[in-house]
Amino acid sequence: MNWKKKILAAITATTLGVSLTFGAPVAQAANAGTIGSIVGIFIQGASLKSQTQAYVKQFNTTPQGQEAVYQDFTKGMGVDTNPEYNAKLERMMTNLSKGVEAVDPSIKDLPYKYFVADTDQINAACGMGHVMFVNRGMFKFLTNEDELAAIIGHEMGHGQKNHVAKGYEKQVEQKIAAGVLSATLGTDVISSTLTDLALKHRSAHKDKKQETEADLMGVEYLVNTPYNIGAAAAVMQRFNEMSINVEQSKEAALFNPSDHPDTARRRDACAKKVFELSGKHVDAKDGVVIVNKKNFLTPAASSSMSGKERSYFVMGNLARTYINGQNKQQATVQNGTVMLGNQPIITPVEGDEDAQTIADRLNAIK
Repeated sequence: MNWKKKILAAITATTLGVSLTFGAPVAQAANAGTIGSIVGIFIQGASLKSQTQAYVKQFNTTPQGQEAVYQDFTKGMGVDTNPEYNAKLERMMTNLSKGVEAVDPSIKDLPYKYFVADTDQINAACGMGHVMFVNRGMFKFLTNEDELAAIIGHEMGHGQKNHVAKGYEKQVEQKIAAGVLSATLGTDVISSTLTDLALKHRSAHKDKKQETEADLMGVEYLVNTPYNIGAAAAVMQRFNEMSINVEQSKEAALFNPSDHPDTARRRDACAKKVFELSGKHVDAKDGVVIVNKKNFLTPAASSSMSGKERSYFVMGNLARTYINGQNKQQATVQNGTVMLGNQPIITPVEGDEDAQTIADRLNAIK
């Protein structure tokens, strides 16, 4: 018997018996009139809800449930064995797991399982049981590891906050309310339906508040990694420039509402989080990096990113110096890079001011 079947057998034995226990009384009560019918529906709903909670506990919190989800995901999507992508994913997940642990030690109870999915679709997601996948297409689309790590950190925020599990429970409750799921369907049908929903529920993208929470958690995770703290805001700036999830018109929102906040708002929320983490010393607005409420620098565009996108990387570098206490040291220029302590701040490109001018200004306002 495989793990999936063992999980189903265990859940059937421990929870589906509830609906069987109440099966006959519910049918009898329904014949007693309207009040009896309402009571019967309530009991059925309560029974199915308890079954749902049992499924969530198994798939979301146990190694056996995690393995069932992992096997289903890899079988359904395929696994890309590209050594470069897999090495990068392994490195990012190792670094990010340490970053998560510094904020939320519960990650040690169920470390993440992950893989590169065999599709060129641009996506990454976290399912129940801390099962993470990053599509091959995402590696092709985002070559900057800091920005890719920020996306994965966001997905780990979903995992740590149990957003997928909560979304699954909500989806089942909606099906119960709509009459799609009922105790009268029988244990086999209920088991099959709940299992299919659990294994196919691969992302939490149904609630804008959860998306924002995952964004902010992702920024916190970056603090305890080698990655740039401003990368989350930077990648949202990139998406915004590419018109990905931009703010919808009222008409578009009415007929095809997005389940994500628009990227400009997500960018600003991430930047605000970095501002707070820096002790409110470092900010970035409209492409201008601000230190202690004074304009510090307006980065030029590089060959790979806009000036605004670069501004969030500079912001992240500066914020880290305030977090680590290196802001008290003198800014210097080393091999063409502006440094504050041992933290690189910016390597000027064509269109930027020279490194020494930038260092001198930083020393005057930091």
